[in-house]
Amino acid sequence: MGTKRWLAVSCAAVLLAGCSSYIHTSRNPLATWVASPNRDVRKPVLVVLHFTEQQSVEQSLRTLRTANSGGRVSAHYLIGRDGERYQLVPDEMRAWHAGAGSWGTITDLNSASIGIEIDNDGQSDYPEAQIESLLVLLDDLCRRWSIPRTQVIGHSDLAPTRKVDPGPRFPWKRLHDAGFGVWPADDAPPAPPGFDPWRALAQIGYSLADRPKAVRAFHLHFRASAGETLDDEDLRILHALTRPAGGE
Repeated sequence: MGTKRWLAVSCAAVLLAGCSSYIHTSRNPLATWVASPNRDVRKPVLVVLHFTEQQSVEQSLRTLRTANSGGRVSAHYLIGRDGERYQLVPDEMRAWHAGAGSWGTITDLNSASIGIEIDNDGQSDYPEAQIESLLVLLDDLCRRWSIPRTQVIGHSDLAPTRKVDPGPRFPWKRLHDAGFGVWPADDAPPAPPGFDPWRALAQIGYSLADRPKAVRAFHLHFRASAGETLDDEDLRILHALTRPAGGE
C-alpha cells in the first residue's frame, strides 16, 4: 500500500474511532428491517435560551462536551460574544440542556426543544454582534423546523425554582422587535377589574407549583428584575400578553 493511501486509511480509521460514541443506528439486528414511510425525526417545538455563566467560549465548549460537577450537560448551539456560532448536537437529537421543568403542558423539555447557550458570565450585557448572530440562528431554526416564533423562552421560564438564565440583562424586547418571543404593547391598557393574573401566567406557560418563583421568572423576562410579588404593571403586562387579538 502506498504511503499516501496508508495515511488516508489511517486517518479515516482514527476519525471513525473518535466518532464511534456518536454513531447511532436505529436498525435492530434482532429484527428484520421492513421500512415504513410513516415516520419523522424528533421535531422541536421550542427554543430555550441560556447563558453559560462561564468566562469564555473555550471553557463552555469543554463543559458542554465533558462531564462536570453537576453531571453531563450539552446544548445544540453555543454563541460567542463575537457572534461566532458553534453546533454541538444535531437539531433532531436531544441535548441535555433543560433539565427538570415545564412549559405549559410540555414536561420533557429536552425532547421538545433546541437549546442555545450564549457566552455570558451572568453579569454582563450581551454584545450586539452576539444578539445579531442569535437572530440569524433563530430565523433559520424557526423556518426549517416550523417552530412558532413566539415559542422562544428562557431557561428560567421553564425552571423558575432552579434557574435565572439568560438573566435580567437579556434583551427580550429586542428579540420581539425582530419577530421572536412575546412582549406587551407599550400602549396596552390596564388590566380590567377581576382579571386573574395566575390564570394568565399559566396560560403563557409558567408553572404555578411555586408561585413566588413563577413571578420571579416572569419578572426576569418582562421587567428585568427579580421580585416575587405582582403589582399593577405586572397585571397590565399579563393582560396584554393573554387577551385575544382585538380583545378588550
